[in-house]
Amino acid sequence: MSERFIAPGTGWPGDPATQGTPVAHDADEVRRLAAGASGVGELAARESVCRACPRLVEWRERVAVEKRRAHADERYWGRPIPGWGADEPRILIVGLAPAAHGGNRTGRIFTGDRSGDWLFASLHRVGLAARPESTHAGDGQRLIGTRVMAAVRCAPPANKPTPEERDTCAPWLAHELIAVADHVRAIVVLGGYGWQALWPALRQAGYALPPPPRPAFGHGAEVTLGPRPGTGHPTHLLGCYHPSQQNTFTGRVTEDMLDTVFTRAKAAAG
Repeated sequence: MSERFIAPGTGWPGDPATQGTPVAHDADEVRRLAAGASGVGELAARESVCRACPRLVEWRERVAVEKRRAHADERYWGRPIPGWGADEPRILIVGLAPAAHGGNRTGRIFTGDRSGDWLFASLHRVGLAARPESTHAGDGQRLIGTRVMAAVRCAPPANKPTPEERDTCAPWLAHELIAVADHVRAIVVLGGYGWQALWPALRQAGYALPPPPRPAFGHGAEVTLGPRPGTGHPTHLLGCYHPSQQNTFTGRVTEDMLDTVFTRAKAAAG
């Protein structure tokens, strides 16, 4: 990997990978490496060096070189963004993908952009984050009983991954879900794309899903998933509009709307 990006094992705060972490170069290797990871730590490391989608690799690394003027003096992460937070979470938050100058710059999903500003402020207000903001990996932020991950781990052009890219990345999502599912009681999905991408992962993780048709996404939508084999508890799936700049500037998403969903997730998680 170019020295212009953060190479694994070079001391970037929170980097889960080492120089010896295996790298996936195609969809088959993603499936094999995701299935073979021994836990969330090893899975995060393997996610963070994936090179399976040529268009996404080219875009994330080009953005990391060209940068945005406001961040011209910063070094960009320029790699896939692994899930982060509690290793045994009772609440999961699932989004679409990192932002080109957000997570792709900072090395942490939802950090360094307006969406993250809204998200972490809400999580802090309801008691799910130790601090009201997060600026980069290793900044001292800590999620409380909560883990954040994305359906697609690389920043996509125009925030729109292709169906092939989504499907190639899907094993990372599914196996991260499998790794933590025994502890999870509530899942908050930010946006309709993440809602659609999550259903195959839920099925692979062994959740008892409702019969067709698939429940529609909406802000405040709630679906109760039946217990997984070997567990005796249901899991509550909640929809939440994405706190994108477009949504927050237009009032489609307000602080109260976010707080209400996360308060409900906290209550459902017990």
